[in-house]
Amino acid sequence: MNLDGKVAIVTGGSRGIGRAICLGLGANGAKVVVAARTEMDTSAGTQYEKYGSGTIGDT
Repeated sequence: MNLDGKVAIVTGGSRGIGRAICLGLGANGAKVVVAARTEMDTSAGTQYEKYGSGTIGDT
């Protein structure tokens, strides 16, 4: 699935299923906005950044 040029907003994206969704979207070219109730750990940010998807994290 090619998501180049698309933007996805994922709530609960810092861990678990939400994190997996973020990684999948990023791997397919989407820019991902990650919203979570708690701070994202640094390993999550590193995982998202490896796809160069322009990920933004916010709590």
